[in-house]
Amino acid sequence: MAIKTRTYSVVDGKREMTIDEFKRWLKKFDDDKDGRISRDELADAIRVSRGGWFTGRKSKRIIGSVDADRNGFIDDNEIQNLQKNT
Repeated sequence: MAIKTRTYSVVDGKREMTIDEFKRWLKKFDDDKDGRISRDELADAIRVSRGGWFTGRKSKRIIGSVDADRNGFIDDNEIQNLQKNT
């Protein structure tokens, strides 16, 4: 899934969305509604978006690369880091 800055479109069969659309989509996986995305919640998001095998490893690697405050979660401020690191 690609993140772009403007309107919704499909490129090469993949949906592109704005950062705000991506935030709204990702927050659907915030099961405990604490405003942060945990490793397990991110793994669910990867799985749903057809992320394939090893979603736990992928989510751990992604959180490790974008979690600026190293608390083990992706918060609203760190979601922007996903765009830069994926």
